Amino acid sequence: MSPDVIVIDRATKRFGRTEALKELSLTVRRGEMFGLIGPDGAGKTTTIRLICGLLQSNAGRVQVLGLDPIRDHRQLTESVGYLSQQFSLYGDLSVDENIAFFAEIHGVREYAARRDRLLDLTQLTPFRARLASRLSGGMKQKLALACTLVHEPALIVLDEPTTGVDPVSRREFWKLLSEFLGLGITIVMATPYLDEAERCSRVGLLHGGRLLALDEPAALRATLPGSFVEVIAADQRRAVEVLRRMPGVSDVQLFGERAHVRLAEADEGFEGALKSRLESAGVPVESVRPIAASLEDVFIARLGEAS
Repeated sequence: MSPDVIVIDRATKRFGRTEALKELSLTVRRGEMFGLIGPDGAGKTTTIRLICGLLQSNAGRVQVLGLDPIRDHRQLTESVGYLSQQFSLYGDLSVDENIAFFAEIHGVREYAARRDRLLDLTQLTPFRARLASRLSGGMKQKLALACTLVHEPALIVLDEPTTGVDPVSRREFWKLLSEFLGLGITIVMATPYLDEAERCSRVGLLHGGRLLALDEPAALRATLPGSFVEVIAADQRRAVEVLRRMPGVSDVQLFGERAHVRLAEADEGFEGALKSRLESAGVPVESVRPIAASLEDVFIARLGEAS
């Protein structure tokens, strides 16, 4: 049995004159949670649709579970669960009826016990008689996941499933994914949220249809030389201007009210120098503290290298 569930080799996909993917190559190992990470337009959804056989590449090769997603599409759907950005639940059907409907679509006949197990895992048992249209956003996502898993696929592919979901529901959804991962299911997830990427076994960072980097999150963070300091100041934009001119500072990026300052070398005493420089420039400082590099830092650094 091959350790690779998905093999994408130099895949290119064009829509007219636009190249959505440019010679993309990656593999997904059996039993891992793999994250496709990047902003809107990075190529995440296009990659997902190539994997599911919903699009055909213009060049290169795509293989999923040893099958060609286009030529062997019908056979592949028996082993793949796909949750799209606009997953269609039937609002006039109950929770029970939605799961039964998707079970029958996949040819699953004896599904009652399987449905009960999924309802228990998703904590939807008390709501099984409720119409899907009357569920909250988080509950709809959990029902969508149950419908995706009712035919017990070996691989589930999720296209930004937590977009627009509240933080508590996002946390519950990730707990569910961890449980399914423990059952040996391989998971591929596209997400714009880099904090979610930290939960993945490996991640591929995409931008403009190109793969910027692929590795374990910790390994990617370790590739950045130097050290990082977080600065919170009263006037962040002015603080960034001052810090970028300071010797020893490689880069400064603003994340909301926090500035990530990348230092060329690790220096335990540099925090005090940063604070003094800012205050000398008339910028009051709320806090300065050393931090570990984040995947946001990695993404920005790799994007700079690629441009």
